[in-house]
Amino acid sequence: MQHSPRHRAILEQAKLKGQVLVDDLAEQFQVSPQTIRKDLNDLCRAQLLTRTHGGALFPSGVENLEYEARRQIAASEKQAIGQAAAELIPEGASLFINIGTTTEAVSQHLLSHNQLMVITNNINVASRLRVYSGLEVIIAGGVVRASDGGIVGEAAVDFIRQFKVDYAIIGVSAIDADGALLDFDYREVKVAQAIIANARHVILVADSTKMERSAPVRMGHLSQIDTFITDQCIEPSLRQICADHDVQLIEAMKR
Repeated sequence: MQHSPRHRAILEQAKLKGQVLVDDLAEQFQVSPQTIRKDLNDLCRAQLLTRTHGGALFPSGVENLEYEARRQIAASEKQAIGQAAAELIPEGASLFINIGTTTEAVSQHLLSHNQLMVITNNINVASRLRVYSGLEVIIAGGVVRASDGGIVGEAAVDFIRQFKVDYAIIGVSAIDADGALLDFDYREVKVAQAIIANARHVILVADSTKMERSAPVRMGHLSQIDTFITDQCIEPSLRQICADHDVQLIEAMKR
């Protein structure tokens, strides 16, 4: 695609700052927020930026965003999602928690629970929960991914398959408009698929920015999920999939 001078200026700012915001750009270029959103969507379709709620990030490549940067994306929305998910988990339950900043937010809200068995391939979750006496934490074995402390690979898959738990709390990198659940690392996807297959009730936690992103590896489909918790469902087709397949949709910021 041909880039306008404004597109090039936006890219330069994103590269310099790491992130650009719609409102700031609209004021700077004296155009409407809708015009800036179109600019950002054009640049994201060209894989030059990665869309976020209220702006865009300059990615370090076509791979996943840096983990610490992802922690800051939609942080308040993730906390609301985390609280809503934790409220669904009863005392004495067993559950899987997989890799992701949103699933970590869920773990923060489980600290007051008692007699939980938590099985995870997320070192960050295990480290947070292990010191609480009311929680039994079991961590998967396998390859530890340096970028985020996720444990992936066939050993982790085999470990997960030993269990059949009450709940699974899973996150994804992207949700396509057709309901496809997407991620970047096929090794992580294999673990997530094992988690889905070995839980009685699967809870997907994903903020609305995931509905504006894309990723190359298919994990599954929204219709396989029992409960989908997001801050707000901005994609009508996903809302329809939930209705058609009896997926409970919880919009945490609208409660």
